[in-house]
Amino acid sequence: MAIELARFTIHDGAEERLVAERPAMVDALRRRFPGCLAAYLTREDDGSWLDVLVWRSRAEAERAAREVGSVPECAAWFRHIAESGGVRHVDVVAAWTADGADA
Repeated sequence: MAIELARFTIHDGAEERLVAERPAMVDALRRRFPGCLAAYLTREDDGSWLDVLVWRSRAEAERAAREVGSVPECAAWFRHIAESGGVRHVDVVAAWTADGADA
């Protein structure tokens, strides 16, 4: 498994639309890239955002990062982003989940 970390800020007044459009964007992302296992949109204390996506593999995460702009719902959602702080991928070395499944 791999985790994608995408930090960004949004345009003033865009928060409501960013959150409201999120389900359709994630649904389209998962249809195009089925290796996406989970997605968490978080807001940091400084007001910036961190999108955390869990992927079946790093290769799938990196492919999606290269091609995500070709998914119309994703491209439309990105219009809310004022500034990107970059995207990083990290490999999951060990994991624990509440349902008891270890990675």
